[in-house]
Amino acid sequence: MEKTTLQVTGMSCNHCVAAVEGSVGKLNGVHSVEVILNNGTVLVDYDPSSVSINTIKEEIEDQGYDVVSSNS
Repeated sequence: MEKTTLQVTGMSCNHCVAAVEGSVGKLNGVHSVEVILNNGTVLVDYDPSSVSINTIKEEIEDQGYDVVSSNS
């Protein structure tokens, strides 16, 4: 398992939290996902042999938010 913190812009409410956590959480290989709204971060615990960080970023961007940086 790997953990990463993604900096995401555009999230402003509980609907945003639910959209990101719900969509990323459904990806095969994602163990857990937590959005921290007040600082715009998404914490993801995932299996890199099952899902790539790029796939996770694309899923967030598909929900209408921008991933501006990440650190594993």
